[in-house]
Amino acid sequence: MSVKYYDLENKRIFVTGGGSGIGASIVEHFCEQNSEVYFVDINREESNKLISDIKNKNFKVPTFIKCDLLNIKQLQNTMSKIISDKGPINILINNAANDERHAIDDVTEEYWNERMNINLRHYFFTVQSVKKSMIENKGGAIVNIGSASWMIGQGGMAAYTAAKSGVVGLTRSFARDLGEFNIRVNSVVPGWTMTKRQIEKWLTPESEKELMKNQCLKHKLMPSDIAKAVLFFSSEQSSGCTNQSYIVDKGWF
Repeated sequence: MSVKYYDLENKRIFVTGGGSGIGASIVEHFCEQNSEVYFVDINREESNKLISDIKNKNFKVPTFIKCDLLNIKQLQNTMSKIISDKGPINILINNAANDERHAIDDVTEEYWNERMNINLRHYFFTVQSVKKSMIENKGGAIVNIGSASWMIGQGGMAAYTAAKSGVVGLTRSFARDLGEFNIRVNSVVPGWTMTKRQIEKWLTPESEKELMKNQCLKHKLMPSDIAKAVLFFSSEQSSGCTNQSYIVDKGWF
């Protein structure tokens, strides 16, 4: 543990897409802080492996709930049950997304809607679901995971970059609407993060060379780099921060 956030101990955390990649690192980092973590994911195998790994590290064990975020009613019911059974969610981390590439001519209306739904829509409805209990609890923190891809004008996934740029708009609107209730809303914006998926699908010697040329820091961005920023914006150590999008990309652009 590089730093201990005492105010995160026993706080109730809800993380979407927590079974693998950046989400798994976020879950693990909160568990190391002795937080009470609940995470949803569609992949049971990856999620159970994460729980096993966390147990082996003797961190506080999280609760996994299988949930398809395309099913908003299922998501709302899942969150409602946690709140009614355990109490208010103190910190919400909207992380789940899918950056599958797509050519412009291949995008149908159905595919476009599905990309919006998996990369943006559920961000709104999770916030809607925690709003009342956070207000009653006199505060909370929400961290939305964005993407630097739209900022650099990355091609080959227009629906994804459009959705991720929308995360900024949601973050700023929610920060304005919820600030009077002592609810802070920020976005953490990762650069090219070396998850297992990214390495297997898109990292090549050529792309790595180009990445290192463009990054100020000449080593790969890892999921833990993103998780550390998420902890900070979740903690009261960032008590003066809201309505912000903080880029974590090792100086990519």
